[in-house]
Order: sequence, then structure tokens, then C-alpha cells
Amino acid sequence: MKKIKLLIVFCFFFASLTMAQEKHRFFDDVQTIKSYDKIYAPAANPILFIGSSSIRRWSNLQSTFGTYNVLNRGIGGAVIDDVTYYLDDLLFVYQPRQVVVYVGENDIPIENESPEIILEKTIALYKGIREKLPDVPIIYISLKPSPIRDKFQAKCMATNKLLKAFFEKEKNTSFADVFTPMLKDGRSRPELFVSDMLHMKPEGYKIWEKVLKPKLLKPTK
Repeated sequence: MKKIKLLIVFCFFFASLTMAQEKHRFFDDVQTIKSYDKIYAPAANPILFIGSSSIRRWSNLQSTFGTYNVLNRGIGGAVIDDVTYYLDDLLFVYQPRQVVVYVGENDIPIENESPEIILEKTIALYKGIREKLPDVPIIYISLKPSPIRDKFQAKCMATNKLLKAFFEKEKNTSFADVFTPMLKDGRSRPELFVSDMLHMKPEGYKIWEKVLKPKLLKPTK
């Protein structure tokens, strides 16, 4: 009996240790970014773009905004909680002078995440940023109308409405509506997207550029 008890205790301890050692989603991606930063030091006080794959895949972000000194730290596939989890690694370490956020679209297809829950998670992310950066300007990009997620368009619109109402009341914060200009006659525009109908072609990013540029801090001299 004593041996059985010891075995149970050992199994419990091993299981607890294994769980403690489990990596959070995208851990390896973040470590890759950290390693890259050690080789190529990022510019000081950038305009930092964070979020999911629509940010990460904006490959010509630097050339698009030229002297604005922007930095891309998006993670493909991220949901809101992922970005919140990695704020220390993907945001605060860079001491940005402005933050641009796009995340939440990957939360939309999750059945038990209502627009209200997505709003709550977004507010938690926002408050997490504000704890350490109370005065840094933030631009929050609305969710975009991806054709592959047309069946969720009503949910996406309801979420954007809640997000807009929240961010418009916040100090030093701007809500950037990319949803509306990416529609045509109330429908999503497949011509703006690559074959997966989720990620954008340069034509889609051109719309984002037009919406965002007036909201970005002018380049430092």
C-alpha cells in the first residue's frame, strides 16, 4: 500500500511538472523574434504594429510608411489572449512612441466568444498596455471583412460596433475603421485577398495605409 501511495504521489508530481513546463502558444515564434533582435537591434521608440497574421504578413510595412520608423511584431494565428500574454516580449521591450493593434479576427469563429466577450478580452488587452504605457497613443484597427468568414459578418459588425464605442471614449486612442472601405455594396471583396480569402493582397493593404496614415504620429526628425 505504501508503494502504491508513493507511486501516486510521484505520478501527480510528474504531471504537475510537465504542465508547468508546457509552452504557451507561439513561444517558439517569440523566441525567434528575440534572437533576431539580438542580431539586428530594432530602432528606438518605433511606431509598433502588433497583432495577428494581417500584421505579420504586412511584409512591406517599413517601406510603406518610410520615415515613420515602424516596427512589425505580429504573430500569425494569434487571438487576443495571445497578444495580451506576450505584451512584455512584443510591446513593452521596444518602448514604442505609438502602438497600432490588429487582433480579434481569429476570435470571431470561436463559437462561445460573443461580441461582448471579444470586447471584454480586448479591454483586458488595452488595460494591460495602459498599465505601463498610460499616455502612448494607440490605434486599434477594426476587424476586416475576410471573404472566408462571410458567414460571421453580422458577428464581426456587432463586434466592431462595440469596439468603436469603447475606443472612441478613451484618451489618446483612435479606432481605425478598415471594415467599411473594404466592402463593396455591403459585401466582402475577394479581389483584395490571396487565395485563402483570409490574408490580403497589396490592394487590401493599400486601403489600410490610407486609413492609418493620417492617424500615425509624424516622423521624428
